[in-house]
Amino acid sequence: MANRTTETAPVWRDARRPVAERVDALVAAMALPEKLAQLVGLWVGADPEGGDVAPHQSEMSGAAPAWEDAIAHGLGQLTRPFGTRPVDARAGARSLAQAQRQVVAANRFGIPALVHEECLTGFAAWGATAQPAPLSWGASFDPGLVAEMARLIGASMRAAGVHQGLAPVLDVTRDYRWGRTEETIGEDPYLVGTVGTAYVRGLQDAGVVATLKHFAGYSASRAGRNLAPVAIGPREFADVVLPPFEMAVLDGGARSVMHSYSEVDGVPSAADEDLLTRLLRDTWGFTGTLVADYFAVKFLETLHGVAADEAHAAGLALAAGVDVELPTVRCYGEPLRGAVERGDVPEELVDRALRRVLAQKVELGLLDPDWSPLPADVDDLRLDTPEARDVALRLARESAVLLDNDGTLPLRPGARVAVVGPLADDPMAMLGCYSFPAHIGVHHPDVPLGLDVPTVLDALRDGHDGDVTHVRGCEVRDGEVDPAAAGAAADADVCVVVVGDLAGLFGRGTSGEGCDATELRLPGPQEDLVRAVLDTGTPVVLLLITGRPYAIGRLAARAAATVQCFFPGQLGGRAIADVLTGAVSPSGRLPVSVPADPAGQPGTYLSAPLGRRTSVSDVDPTPAFPFGHGLGYDAFTWSTPTASGTEWPTDGAVELELDVHNPGSRPGADVVQLYLNDPVAQVTRPVVRLVGYARVALEPGATARVRFRVPADVTSFTGRDGRRVVEPGMVRLLVSRSSADVHDEVALDLVGPPRVVDHTRDRLTTTTVKEVGP
Repeated sequence: MANRTTETAPVWRDARRPVAERVDALVAAMALPEKLAQLVGLWVGADPEGGDVAPHQSEMSGAAPAWEDAIAHGLGQLTRPFGTRPVDARAGARSLAQAQRQVVAANRFGIPALVHEECLTGFAAWGATAQPAPLSWGASFDPGLVAEMARLIGASMRAAGVHQGLAPVLDVTRDYRWGRTEETIGEDPYLVGTVGTAYVRGLQDAGVVATLKHFAGYSASRAGRNLAPVAIGPREFADVVLPPFEMAVLDGGARSVMHSYSEVDGVPSAADEDLLTRLLRDTWGFTGTLVADYFAVKFLETLHGVAADEAHAAGLALAAGVDVELPTVRCYGEPLRGAVERGDVPEELVDRALRRVLAQKVELGLLDPDWSPLPADVDDLRLDTPEARDVALRLARESAVLLDNDGTLPLRPGARVAVVGPLADDPMAMLGCYSFPAHIGVHHPDVPLGLDVPTVLDALRDGHDGDVTHVRGCEVRDGEVDPAAAGAAADADVCVVVVGDLAGLFGRGTSGEGCDATELRLPGPQEDLVRAVLDTGTPVVLLLITGRPYAIGRLAARAAATVQCFFPGQLGGRAIADVLTGAVSPSGRLPVSVPADPAGQPGTYLSAPLGRRTSVSDVDPTPAFPFGHGLGYDAFTWSTPTASGTEWPTDGAVELELDVHNPGSRPGADVVQLYLNDPVAQVTRPVVRLVGYARVALEPGATARVRFRVPADVTSFTGRDGRRVVEPGMVRLLVSRSSADVHDEVALDLVGPPRVVDHTRDRLTTTTVKEVGP
């Protein structure tokens, strides 16, 4: 504790000693119950009566021990002290400090608990800034801004006494019907990996451990059903699912990983030693902590049926490499203790996990002599700051995607605008399912929202100088269309119809965890509402605020303009109004394709030739709007790209360069996308896949030079023998505005011998953007 000095303190409190030495001293001094206490979390206040913040919470939380019993030998983690119920930040920090003092006093080594919270759309605490959802991060194509957001999130968490954040989600979208699509960054592993790694760096720069979710394969469940089995081949697993995790571990230095609920080819992730130990640790060299997704160790018994009881489940998970059972003690408590004492589970496995847990606590400073449970300046603690709101607004603006426009946007000054739709005047329409208001606040209807969240209607009334009228028109999920909506549209110069999703969990929303869809039609009567206003003949701006892409091709074809947003956060309403009125030129690009047919089997753009439109099937999977698509109010011009040569050594790199010019009268941004086309390979390959991108922001009349340095390693793929290979032959680099809109192509010969590469390969295309004048 703070009153001990390094001269009198035991080895583990001596900050001058190496981490491993301090950890070894502790492990050697601990009895088995003390060791196990460090491998579990405790969720104080979780509702065993069925609050369902997490899957099966109602049946799992009731077995948690009383507080005094749970901390008698110490405690590994405290689960969500801010994210379980509404609590004022300063009061919450003081309460947490008191809990930590009790934990420290109760165990003979004085070890505090590590505190974790959710932070996918900002610190999931009452009154904290609600940032845009991860699909918005992907739509921005701006890793730097995502890193800035994450640093602010991390700073607010650390200021409140939190040490670990359960984000980012690095699952690559495979089926848009999956309810958790909103939590993903997109459908391309390179985009997910680069943006997700930026988030990791930002959060950890602020001193908070980032936790990669969900390792691995979770988003590839059959039919997009949450927790459904995953049927995926090893090549798709290696080339699509794993790269973002690999990038975040090896390039981002992520300090924690959460395994997924998935079972891949019959093996649950929580019991998969090949995945969690041989690949993650032995091959990639990950040295941090691996934590269980909530209740997932117990699920080895109750849902997967690979464990006979809790002791068996604990043994399987511990052997696979799961260090910490979350959210609360269950299998790693008395069941694991009995298994170790009987000799069924080697104590060496307990010690292995314990060393990782203690090392992280040492690295976080929790065992240093000057550690204090109460953060400094707690009286000044604010979770919704001007800096965080500024980033939230900028990210929301950058992520708004203009899909189509006949010139109706931006709105003409003085135009009479009818705003209709169930999401037009609902602040919850802006927020993803892991925001505090949607995740926890809905269970406390008597508590204020805790944030100022302007709606689209609010923001348009503030930002547009013409008359703005409003009719709700229908509900999100059920009911009939109100005829007054068409009447309002008919009386206006322009109608903005605002439709999409409300986020929730386990059936309480149309998007979010456990809110899977059977088809990609807009929920409830909303499609009928859109048709009703389209039928009036008034120009219609179709504004979608969703957690997944919906098949709106036929509706968009009739609309004057279509704008897609993905839960843009608490300043999303203002950002949308800025785009609609022309205060900001839209610059977002689709991180997921927008399908054409609501009942068609979803498929991402990463498809081989036979996955696209062919003459042998009457089902056309061509999307209405492709991955990477997005328009601005001024079309930037691009020069013809030049390459550093026509030959590309299989162990070298090639450079591409082009100029991007803003000929318009307003500031704007464009996204130059670089795709690889490998027409002949030993296995079928996607027709195109993203290998680089550059977001280019320019003032009117300005020009920037964009340079890509592309290592040959980015062309690698998993070959027939299961090894990753760089294969010589002709390839094309496509400088593109989207995955389907090629500006120019550069044909190159990969020359030299085939190369087998591994996790040490060069994964990144480096990009420089330099303004070169008007």
